[in-house]
Amino acid sequence: MASGMMVAGKWLADGNERNQNGEFHEIPTTFRHYITADGSSGFKAETGRYHLYVALGCPWAHRTLIMREIKGLYDVISVAIVDPIMSDKGWMFSDAPGSIPDSVNHAKYLQEIYLKANPKYTGRVTVPVLWDRQNQTIINNESREIMRMFDVEFAELATQKINLYPPELQQQIDEVIDAIYTPINAGVYRAGFATSQVAYEQAVTELFESLDKWEIILSKQRYLCGNFLTEADICMFVTLYRFDSVYYSHFKCNLRRIIDYPHLWNYLKKLYQILEFKVTCNLDHIKRGYYMSMTDINPNRIVPKGPIIDFDEPCDRMNVLHK
Repeated sequence: MASGMMVAGKWLADGNERNQNGEFHEIPTTFRHYITADGSSGFKAETGRYHLYVALGCPWAHRTLIMREIKGLYDVISVAIVDPIMSDKGWMFSDAPGSIPDSVNHAKYLQEIYLKANPKYTGRVTVPVLWDRQNQTIINNESREIMRMFDVEFAELATQKINLYPPELQQQIDEVIDAIYTPINAGVYRAGFATSQVAYEQAVTELFESLDKWEIILSKQRYLCGNFLTEADICMFVTLYRFDSVYYSHFKCNLRRIIDYPHLWNYLKKLYQILEFKVTCNLDHIKRGYYMSMTDINPNRIVPKGPIIDFDEPCDRMNVLHK
């Protein structure tokens, strides 16, 4: 499952991200070490050892940042936030509002971190990245695995004892994350980066068929896996939060807005109004990141002023956390 989508100065600079039918395909992530609570993997969950690199605009990085907040790991895992706008050398660090310079490796560009981990690295430079201070290397750049490690392996170090992957729901959570990934999480990109009408229409059709399905499910239950907030909800949230502001227009996912779905819209507001979700959200970074960095899609780099969206609008706010 993918991490960040930006590479080398613009989004999807390499043509090998699309096949001959104009369909978007992702290249697998390359750093896949795993941190365990007891250190049996060779990497032990410890306070102050790991450093997280993220972009607030990237949905894949956003999911790891939300998990870090929900678990209360902000004093356990430090963070650096890149500039919202992609440079010619890829993700860079700056003093822009909302950004946090790299206090660990003091890098100017994220590609320096990849080269420090592997001087011969020539692959994609993506976010999120989890860095190991002790071994001076990248532990992992796969968002789903980083999120799971924060939730499970860092549980003893977490200040908030909330379990978003409880044993009795684990199979269902994994199945739901898999189910929403291709049509929704990656689906918006499959539509936005399609280079043929057929590929675009297939992606958009599958996207909205899946959204229609979840609209019905959420008319009967609070969260994707029932009555408890889980990892699956974080995975859904990061796409829904960007949908009306970016994907609807920029990626041509314009059959309907999320606000047009009563239950999905209520679900999105409900999640946003959880403080740990809200503090990680930055629409300015998101809109500038997409509209100003994807020059293939938006060559004039004009950032739309709208839409006006009130995520704080009243909703059914009863939240049940699984502890």
